[in-house]
Amino acid sequence: MKLARFVVAGMAIALTLSACGGGGGGSQTGTSSTSAAGGLEKTQLLVGVVPVPSSAPLFIAEKRGFFKEEGLTVKTEIIQAPQAVMPKILNGSMDAFLTSYVSLMAINDSGAAKLKLFQHSQEAAPNIAGVVVAKGSPVKTPADLKGKTIAVNVLKALGQTLTNAHLQEAGLKPEDVKYVQVPFADQISALGSGKVDAAWLVEPFLTAAKKSGATQIIDTTDGVTAGVPIDGWGVTEDWLAKNPKTAAAFHRALAKAQQIAGSDRKAIDEVVPTYTQIPADAAAAMTLGKFSMEADKAGVQKLADLLHGYGYLKSKVDVAQLFAPVSG
Repeated sequence: MKLARFVVAGMAIALTLSACGGGGGGSQTGTSSTSAAGGLEKTQLLVGVVPVPSSAPLFIAEKRGFFKEEGLTVKTEIIQAPQAVMPKILNGSMDAFLTSYVSLMAINDSGAAKLKLFQHSQEAAPNIAGVVVAKGSPVKTPADLKGKTIAVNVLKALGQTLTNAHLQEAGLKPEDVKYVQVPFADQISALGSGKVDAAWLVEPFLTAAKKSGATQIIDTTDGVTAGVPIDGWGVTEDWLAKNPKTAAAFHRALAKAQQIAGSDRKAIDEVVPTYTQIPADAAAAMTLGKFSMEADKAGVQKLADLLHGYGYLKSKVDVAQLFAPVSG
């Protein structure tokens, strides 16, 4: 359990840093002459990041000075999902945020906000997310989960949707299991204490769980859900309308970093320990998804249809409407 405790401790450190305005671009201050010349509507941005590999492009952009080149100062705040910080998103105090496609579609469907996907981050590859059980658990197969409790980081979101698809393939119905919400950082201890029978985890928590003795029984990013789009950077329609020049500058910096993330694994390995506080060797051992410049629209549509089919979305989604038109 040593690595698991380290990950949990790292989360606490990251949360402390975010509360103090640390992380991301916290060391920069003031407004540069570049931004003044460019007429940016905002030069100081607060971005919500989830301590998972998908956030790496933002930290690559910071490390390599891409934000500074655009006249931007970027600070970060650790979040679990955008639902938890909707007040900040709606009042504009949080400018952008990492979001799963599921969360973005769910928020739009609820009417709580009108969000756009600003820049794609990562889509699935085998073994970047899965369902695990504790060492020695009698649960050996997906079918054994009938009547069991499964932890997910957010209810009716990505983990629950992907797991449902695999349960159905195993002959179960979504209502045959009980889902409970448990933050990623607490799921390994929840498994160990018997609070839950299984847990849906993403990297780096999936690797930590396996290192601590947990057994993976479902690869939720392979098989029936192979290649599913995972997440990207979200903004509100209102923020885009008010800050077109800032949006273009922020997007340019992120896009440059996204290209690097897609071609240089070492660039990801270098930054992941800085915002998750996991050891460098553990970061290098993680399985990553694909960091591409754009999401596969057919994959997004498949995911949207799954969500609607499970009743997690009231309305069908036209995925073409999810993506922000960003110039520059």
